[in-house]
Amino acid sequence: MIEGLFIALEGVDGAGTTTQTKRLAEGLRARGLPVHATREPSDGPIGMLLRQILTNRVVVPGIRGPRPPSWTTMALLFAADRLDHVEAEIQPNLLDGVTVLSDRYDHSSVAYQSITGGGEAETLAWVKQLNVHARRPDLTLVLDISPEEARRRRVERGRGREIYDDQELQEQLAAFYGDIEKHFPDDRIVHVDGEQSVEAVAKDVMREVRILRGEDPDG
Repeated sequence: MIEGLFIALEGVDGAGTTTQTKRLAEGLRARGLPVHATREPSDGPIGMLLRQILTNRVVVPGIRGPRPPSWTTMALLFAADRLDHVEAEIQPNLLDGVTVLSDRYDHSSVAYQSITGGGEAETLAWVKQLNVHARRPDLTLVLDISPEEARRRRVERGRGREIYDDQELQEQLAAFYGDIEKHFPDDRIVHVDGEQSVEAVAKDVMREVRILRGEDPDG
C-alpha cells in the first residue's frame, strides 16, 4: 500500500488554520480520498495538558504569583506531545494510505518557543533539535495574515484570552512565519494569502494539494 500524504497548516493565531484544515478535509473526502484531520496540541494526554496551560487553567508558582510554565518547559511539552502524536495517530494513518492533515506542527514550536525564549540562534537550534525525530510533512501550507487582521478575527471569535495572545508577540510571530522556510530549508513550504475570503483561501489550499498529488491544479 502507498503511504498517505502528510500535510500541515500553519500561521499565527487567527490565520484560519482550523477552518482551512476542516475545509481541506471536506474537499478531499468529496473526491473520494481517505482523510484524517488532526491538530496540535493533540488530543492525547500531553496535548490536553497543553491546552489547559494555554487557556490559563494550569499554572505554576512564581515569584510574583501563579504563572504559565517557562518557555523551556513548554518547548519540552510540545515536543513530547508531537512525538506521541506522530507515533499514536499520524504514522498509523499514513501507513494505511490515509492523507493526514494537521492543524499546526513543529513549525509552531520553533516559532513560538524560540521567540518567547528570546529569539537567539541557540534557542532556535535547541527547539529544532527537540523535534529532530518528528516526521517531516510532505507539504506545509502557511496562511499569511497581518497581525492586525489576526487580532480582529480573534476578538470577533470571542474566545477567552490565551497565554500567547499578546499583540507584540503576534507581530513577531507574523514576521517569523513570513520567512519560516529559512528555518526549514528542506521542507516543502508554500505560502497562501490568508486574508482572502474563506472560499478563496480554500481554493488556493486545494490547488497546492493537487499539485502535490501530481494532479492538474485547475482540473
